[in-house]
Amino acid sequence: MQAIGHMIPIALAVAISSVPIMAMFFMLLSPGRNRSAVPYMIGWVVGLVIVLAVCALLAHTVPTASSDRQPDLAVGIAEIVVGIALVGLAFFSWRRSRHQTAPQTPGWLSSAGKLGPWSSLGLGLVLNIRPKGILLAVAAGLTLRADADTTSVVVVSIVIYTVIAASTVAVPIIATVAAPKRMEPRLVSVHDWMLRNGGLLTGVIVGFVGVVVIGTGIGRL
Repeated sequence: MQAIGHMIPIALAVAISSVPIMAMFFMLLSPGRNRSAVPYMIGWVVGLVIVLAVCALLAHTVPTASSDRQPDLAVGIAEIVVGIALVGLAFFSWRRSRHQTAPQTPGWLSSAGKLGPWSSLGLGLVLNIRPKGILLAVAAGLTLRADADTTSVVVVSIVIYTVIAASTVAVPIIATVAAPKRMEPRLVSVHDWMLRNGGLLTGVIVGFVGVVVIGTGIGRL
């Protein structure tokens, strides 16, 4: 189960990514949330699984050690490279959030609440192929390549990864569909907090995960 232990922090970094969460808030706080929120959630979850599966398949082209006594040099080097890229992205995000005097939201993101069902589904899928999301999926795929020794471990790892990574989008959407009046004040409060602190929080978490991935890669050498 070493693969699951290595994938949990990566999944947490995906879960706390501010852009998918903010898109969800704009949908849930819009008049058209009933037609957009659930398709968006489906697109996000399906996209998570597809991107991770593709990265895991590509990771199988990386050679691993033929015995437990030999180091996984190729996987370790790949993880170090991915970890450095994640730390670089985290530093960029941190610097950008520090230089913003007031919360800023891209126009395309603030218009997410006006999307129809199919556009919302597509947005959920597309948000999985941002550079940060791809790097995190590559890190998870490399972990599956090196640490998951059976098909059952691979399947369980992917399921746990998807549940954790999707939780910050899926849980609020399901809760709002079930009890919209109760959830709306909480959505407004958390939305305002994420608008002020989401970029910084994402940068810190991604930076931490990048360091963890680098450490895992070094440990394989």
